[in-house]
Amino acid sequence: MVNILRWIFDKKANDQVEAHNNMKKFLIVGLGNIGEQYNNTRHNVGFAILNYFASKNDVNFKTEKLGDRTVFKLKGRKFVLLKPSTFMNLSGKAVKYWLDKEKIPLESLLIITDDLNLSFGSIRLKNKGSDGGHKGLKDIQDKLNTTKYNRFRFGISDSFVQGRQTDYVLGEWSEEELQKLPERLDKSIALIKSFGLAGINNTMNEFNGK
Repeated sequence: MVNILRWIFDKKANDQVEAHNNMKKFLIVGLGNIGEQYNNTRHNVGFAILNYFASKNDVNFKTEKLGDRTVFKLKGRKFVLLKPSTFMNLSGKAVKYWLDKEKIPLESLLIITDDLNLSFGSIRLKNKGSDGGHKGLKDIQDKLNTTKYNRFRFGISDSFVQGRQTDYVLGEWSEEELQKLPERLDKSIALIKSFGLAGINNTMNEFNGK
């Protein structure tokens, strides 16, 4: 009787370990620059979205190799959230390292970045495309040797004076933007969860342009 109970207990424990190991995983990477001077800038919206996600879901980032990382689990999915510490223009090294480390397939990668060509707060999700002049995306494309990866672009608009693009991108949000930002961040969290639960195509249909 004791042996039967022990066998049942061991089998249950092994099943739980196997279920954990087979949990479908996603790598969600928010692009940004490290350093306090960049914390509230438009260019760091990738970091801002993941920080907001973590605060709303009671998970905490820990500094690890090539970035700050945390894990969020939902309905059999494991979301690995990463903020690279390599600076924006060298993001590819961190992305490739954690894809390989976590054994996550390319189709389960989502890169979050800012986009000057979209109005403030606009959302555009794509499963491939060019870097659009974004140096962070270009480095990821070079390191992964493909343009076929999922990217979530968050609009920061192009409301800057000619010749002042860098100052605008690296500038802090305006008061008006800050008032509207929480609702847009909530929408971004919903998009990330949908990406893991419903897939890229359903998520594009639901969120693009919203």
